[in-house]
Amino acid sequence: MFRIIGVVGAGTMGQSIAEMLAVKGLDVYLVEKTPEKLQQAKEMLELSLDRQMERWAITAAEKKLTLNRIHMASSLQHLADCELVIETISEDLDSKLEVFSQLDGILSDNSVLASNTSTLSLTELAGAIRNPERVIGMHFVYPAFRIDVVEIIRGLQTSDDTFNRTKAFVDEILSKKGVMVYESPGFVTTRLICLLINEALHLLEEGVASSEDIDTAMSLGYQFERGPLEMADRFGLDSVLAALERMFREYGELKYRPSFLLKKKVRAGQLGIKTGIGFFKYDKDGERIR
Repeated sequence: MFRIIGVVGAGTMGQSIAEMLAVKGLDVYLVEKTPEKLQQAKEMLELSLDRQMERWAITAAEKKLTLNRIHMASSLQHLADCELVIETISEDLDSKLEVFSQLDGILSDNSVLASNTSTLSLTELAGAIRNPERVIGMHFVYPAFRIDVVEIIRGLQTSDDTFNRTKAFVDEILSKKGVMVYESPGFVTTRLICLLINEALHLLEEGVASSEDIDTAMSLGYQFERGPLEMADRFGLDSVLAALERMFREYGELKYRPSFLLKKKVRAGQLGIKTGIGFFKYDKDGERIR
């Protein structure tokens, strides 16, 4: 079973996955290109754990243990001993292919190489390495430490051994439910939630209801923790736009064509929590300002 895990990319999702793994008692190597981004990730991890301490969810000792299990690294070379590496960089195919190609020369042949991609082809990513049968998708839903499902995506050449080892890790070590998904743009969760978000945006564009009332209707009416527009803010409006654009290209169906309002928000740099404003406003801790 995997005990030493690498996470490539220390953005919002990478931080969340690293925190979740460390809480489970696993050693995590979190890789980012620059010391500045690593420092920012460390500060955000501490902030996340501090918020849990404030809610009496963890103790100061547990916070210290969790942080001690996360090792910050500025080079992929630090991942040589990892049994599983999860790539979480931006949804750009060329960038991911480059990372996979570099990791192929660093990791042992027995290690598993996973991607947290929500829309890209695992089969295409696997083409960057010598042993494509050990490539698999592990799509976590943000925040990874709170959401108890992981989509496990099989590429065309993913072996049964790779899938079985990954499924056992998700179910037994992470105590989450692994859902097997065959490769398809958007898989299950991204494909469905992006359509809900896009339709909510059309309602807002048409003046059917305010952003506040759309979210209230869905969160109270269907017992969602958050409405679709706040979900979009938390995913990152740029990430939602990229996912919709890729699915629109792949499927060619109008239902995936991104709302023009979403494009305007992204062009204005209003990306949600990461910039403090999207469809709603947020403080520096990521809490919504009412």
